[in-house]
Amino acid sequence: MATALKYFTVYFLSGLKFIFGPTFGVAYDLPVIAIIILTTLGMMTTIYLFTFFGDELRKFFGRFRKDKRIFNKKSRRFVKIWRKFGLKGMCLLTPLVLTPPGGGLLVNLLGSNKRLILKWMWISAFLWSTVITLIVKYAFWLIDDFVTL
Repeated sequence: MATALKYFTVYFLSGLKFIFGPTFGVAYDLPVIAIIILTTLGMMTTIYLFTFFGDELRKFFGRFRKDKRIFNKKSRRFVKIWRKFGLKGMCLLTPLVLTPPGGGLLVNLLGSNKRLILKWMWISAFLWSTVITLIVKYAFWLIDDFVTL
């Protein structure tokens, strides 16, 4: 597989499901710094899209929704999480639990300041991409050493 395609795969998948970026990056044997940067940028591309075009996307996809109720089980759960953790907590949970599209949409729907959203999402994306990349990289390394014994 071409190297550029490997890099693009890590970048693109990080925007959809955060854990896929470091996992594929390590599987493709990319440098750790490149994996961290691509994973962070992939997630943040999604966050920027939802932050600046979230209202238009919500209106577009809202036309296809069958359930027009505002307060349903899912929306109540999101509000409950928001009240419990706030913006900083939601940003830190986004890569692990909510996925970049889910977390980006949620923090924007609940009316946060866009500058603060971007600030905390950058911090969260860089922190978790570093942590997850190092865990995945050295977990594979330990497994390889264990298998070769």
